[in-house]
Amino acid sequence: MNTDYKLKDNVPLRPMEKNDWFASWFDTNYYHLLYKNRNDDEARLLIEHLVGCLNLAPNSKALDLACGRGRHSITLNELGFDVLGVDLSSNSIEEAKQFENETLHFDVCDMRNSFTKDRFDIVFNLFTSFGYFDNKSDNEKVIVAVHEMLKDDGILVIDFMNSRRIINSLVESETKVVDPIEFKITRNYDGHHIFKHINFDDAGIKHSYTERVQTLMLEDFEALLTKNGFNILSTFGDFDLNGFQEETSDRLILVAKKK
Repeated sequence: MNTDYKLKDNVPLRPMEKNDWFASWFDTNYYHLLYKNRNDDEARLLIEHLVGCLNLAPNSKALDLACGRGRHSITLNELGFDVLGVDLSSNSIEEAKQFENETLHFDVCDMRNSFTKDRFDIVFNLFTSFGYFDNKSDNEKVIVAVHEMLKDDGILVIDFMNSRRIINSLVESETKVVDPIEFKITRNYDGHHIFKHINFDDAGIKHSYTERVQTLMLEDFEALLTKNGFNILSTFGDFDLNGFQEETSDRLILVAKKK
């Protein structure tokens, strides 16, 4: 781990399991190619709105949980935060490390672990980086770990898809051509998860990956957070922080405080 953060004694980082779908997919260059057009301006807008809404002190310590290649972490740092970004993908963290400085660091870590002795003023979990696990009990492990790593009265922000709207407007199939790979994408809903099946050829080799995300609703998060030591302060439905409407909102963004 980074020497700027104190690793907890005798707490090993949990390795990725071979049967975890994200273990292989997130670590490939194809994943980053498919999603390369994610809007950095949109990411900055969300962070700026959240920071303004939460009225956090300068130099607050922030944890970006499941940070990917660090686009939100970088913005937080530019706004004056002391930031640690962590992700399970070693390739993503390797890319992010080029942006490190005295108050911005990145490391590989599983979000189910409370991995550091340091405590944070705020933890961000953004862009639907939750609900990937086979067992819902792992969701609780994440929240328990976050609770332990937050300071008293610390804040947790979760930005998740609006599951209800996704289910009601599911795009069952589409094709995306990206530099110059043709990604053939199909989706289905099994009553508990959204599945996204991604198939493509590259240099005559066929590839196939499947993303799987739990369709967690507002009431699921309310129960999970309340049970594990949080009070929900606000729920928003988009990056402009308008109120959440289950049938129509683009996102489900929750702000919760550690009890």
